[in-house]
Amino acid sequence: MGDSSYGDDRQDARSGRPRQWLWWSLWLPLVVLGVFLGLWQWDRAGEKRDYLARLDAAPELTAPRDAPPEGTHLTLSGEYLADQTLFLDNRTLDGRLGVAVLTPLRGDDGRVWLVDRGFLATGPSRETPRVETPEGSVTLKGAWQVAGDQPPLFGPNREGQRLQGIVLEAWEQDFAHPGWLHLEDGEGALDAWWQPSVMPPSRHLGYAVQWWGLALAALLVMLIGGRKLDNAQDKRKSAPQSRETSR
Repeated sequence: MGDSSYGDDRQDARSGRPRQWLWWSLWLPLVVLGVFLGLWQWDRAGEKRDYLARLDAAPELTAPRDAPPEGTHLTLSGEYLADQTLFLDNRTLDGRLGVAVLTPLRGDDGRVWLVDRGFLATGPSRETPRVETPEGSVTLKGAWQVAGDQPPLFGPNREGQRLQGIVLEAWEQDFAHPGWLHLEDGEGALDAWWQPSVMPPSRHLGYAVQWWGLALAALLVMLIGGRKLDNAQDKRKSAPQSRETSR
């Protein structure tokens, strides 16, 4: 009877080791993940501060020859190419569903620029939108957005005159620069819908603190729980010795 009890205790002690490994392997990745995500959000806050600083320092240019930086306050003069208007689909403004009107502009020097003229309400209708386009010479002012990577598309980008994303290749034009003007003032301007998709740095810092707080909580749970497992294993180890002494 005594030998059987001693063997069971040794088996309990050995079974405690896998439980410890399982406990640490469960909580340690959570701690590391929380620290990593907090650092990532901290870096993102710095990137957003730099980006907003560049927007504030963006120059005011008129039909520049060199590619304008993001956020440049741009002035263009020329004529709209009304027959080449396309529509950026599934835009919303003040709870209304519609499109953004995209019309190329041939500048006075012959170069072509893409102009986002603003929001046009269409509702759920899938008919081709109709919009009036000024004729003759126009002068436009707005904010320049540099063309960047497009989000993944599910299906074709173009359906009739509607686009799922702004891709310059949708027009058979050699544009002056890769990007487009978000029209703020000038002939043909519609309701402005676009704003830079910039989460404020403070939000990123808040997320960083949250992730680090979760990492700290996971660390405490890991240490306290691990300590309890160690104590339980120590008790199981000491049990055979106690019985041997009592004999």
